[in-house]
Amino acid sequence: MAATVYPTGTTIYDPEKCWNGYTVFQARMHGGADAAAVLIDMNGNVMNMWQGLDGFPNKMLPGGHIMGSTGIRDMRYGFQDMKDLVQVDWDGNIVWKFNRYELIRDPDREPEWMARQHHDYQREGNPVGYYVPGMEPLVDKGNTLILAHRNLKNPGISDKLLLDDTIIEVTWEGELVWEWVCSEHFDEMGFSEEARNAMARDPHCMKLASGECGDWMHMNSISRLGPNKWYDQGDERFHPENIIWDGRSTNIIAIISRKTGQIVWRVGPDYFSSESLRGLGQIIGQHHAHMIPRGLPGEGNILVFDNGGRAGYGAPNPGAPTGVDNALRDYSRVLEFDPVTLKVVWQYSPVEAGLIIPANSFMFYSSFVSSAQRLPNGNTLITEGACGRIFEVTRDHELVWEYVSPFFGKQMGPPEGQPAARPRRSMSMVYRAYRLPYEWIPQLPRPREKALPPIDNSKFRVPGSPPARTKRTTTLKA
Repeated sequence: MAATVYPTGTTIYDPEKCWNGYTVFQARMHGGADAAAVLIDMNGNVMNMWQGLDGFPNKMLPGGHIMGSTGIRDMRYGFQDMKDLVQVDWDGNIVWKFNRYELIRDPDREPEWMARQHHDYQREGNPVGYYVPGMEPLVDKGNTLILAHRNLKNPGISDKLLLDDTIIEVTWEGELVWEWVCSEHFDEMGFSEEARNAMARDPHCMKLASGECGDWMHMNSISRLGPNKWYDQGDERFHPENIIWDGRSTNIIAIISRKTGQIVWRVGPDYFSSESLRGLGQIIGQHHAHMIPRGLPGEGNILVFDNGGRAGYGAPNPGAPTGVDNALRDYSRVLEFDPVTLKVVWQYSPVEAGLIIPANSFMFYSSFVSSAQRLPNGNTLITEGACGRIFEVTRDHELVWEYVSPFFGKQMGPPEGQPAARPRRSMSMVYRAYRLPYEWIPQLPRPREKALPPIDNSKFRVPGSPPARTKRTTTLKA
């Protein structure tokens, strides 16, 4: 069991080794009026909080603008469907909004237009949604790429109703100009017969008030590749307009052609079919797979938070008797790998964190949410989201900044009204965090940066408690 009392806010900070700036993340995700987008400085001071702005995720734009959502569909009828995608200014005024993807008619509700956005989106001008020198997202114009949901049936996958993933592109005026439907490309994804059988039986079915629905793929990130060396060398798979995505439930990372919609590059679901895939290792339940953009160290490589936990479809095993979620691992990794050779060129795992595998490898572990961002100085910002921890490491894996979210929201434990062995515990979960330059927020003066060296945990005590004193030490004799 994790500690019940622990520090929050910034706990470690070395200004000389960090890429200093502001960090944006969501607090109390899907918490309705309690949800908020939060902008902090390096010392953890809250510089602005947009109350009621949900984040799936929140992303800053130049000039102090921010994107997110103002509402979520009733979870009895839909899973993680955001009602809209909005852009607001520094003072919270909505300056752009999209919600007209589908007219929803839920029971006992008036018909309502919704975006059904979930997990990711990208504004034109920047391929990945975080700071890249010379690639600023547009603020007052431009198209937006959106990851969305659609309910449909596809007998080639299962006879169950599917909660399918779509990628759409809309103009500044809200016109839908492009759409890609995930299930239409099922036969391009390389599933084995055992995986197909397991998925047909149970495509990750959820029981909603409106009926059973299978979240079979559960995509959680989309981004354009942007300019890259592979395309410059003639490899058409990596056209700058092509889109990379990942599916948490299938362990797949793939690139689709923007022109044809076909999958032109893929790793997973099978990580044992070649020597290069075996070297990459089994990826499980991953989040935020993207190509590091031109202008950042490691440009052209794939960066992904490989969560671990359980995911995938295949042969039944003792940990997955139905063949659903049949790949298992109790720790996380951040991987940077070459998309051509699949060679891992950098990683952060329990080994690099100084942990012992398997004894305490679970101490770097987020089985859901989470992300990784490459910073201009070569450092990597990592969101270990399940525990609300955001931290920055150098290329040599030195921990130079750490922050633990103090914003507690949803409860963990049995549903309300059911007995619990222990009191229900709150979550400070962070879905995804981004670092951005001070210059993007002209409304604020550059903050003062104060170093915070690591605390010796063996000596740290809660204020007010007596210091630890050893009354007697006995030395054993031979």
